[in-house]
Amino acid sequence: MLAGALAASWLALPIRTVMVSGQQHLSDQRVRELAGLRPGFGWLYYGAWRARGLLDDPWVRSALVTRRFPGTVRVQVNERRPVARWQKAPQTVLGLAADGTVLPTAAEKNAELAGLPLVQGWGPSRLGDALKVLNALRGYNVESVTYTPTGLKAKLPAGSVWSGDLKSLLKYAGSIGMYPKQNINIYPWGVSVQE
Repeated sequence: MLAGALAASWLALPIRTVMVSGQQHLSDQRVRELAGLRPGFGWLYYGAWRARGLLDDPWVRSALVTRRFPGTVRVQVNERRPVARWQKAPQTVLGLAADGTVLPTAAEKNAELAGLPLVQGWGPSRLGDALKVLNALRGYNVESVTYTPTGLKAKLPAGSVWSGDLKSLLKYAGSIGMYPKQNINIYPWGVSVQE
């Protein structure tokens, strides 16, 4: 009897309507796939365990899934936005979100990233440090941030800032305002300005 009641509830209350909103990079169909929303699935049995796939996609920062009786599921997606371009390899440029998530970007979408600062470097990855530099200097139109094992260099429209130590760079970042068109080197003991 219990099995019959469960089967009847599955068939009597299928998911009939799915509403998707908030996405810009993902298609409605892709959001439905990630959320596990397939036609005929029982509305009563749909829950967070099915929607967990949404968080596996790097574009999805968060999602709100609500069920409305008798057969509607609404998915509100909050996507990450690229804040920088990351040159992973000589011919590979990907989007980079503020939290450090690498955003896969198709070649035809690279034009949308063109105006963003470029992050590149070699040695151990310092993407987190590069993003902190971009955030600290966001008012100075940073064109690129390059990281190496010896330091970080931010290129500005008419100058640059280098430091071997992230803490010192963040501490003395205000020096850029005093010398906007100069090359500034920041050391733990002070600041050097070169013309």
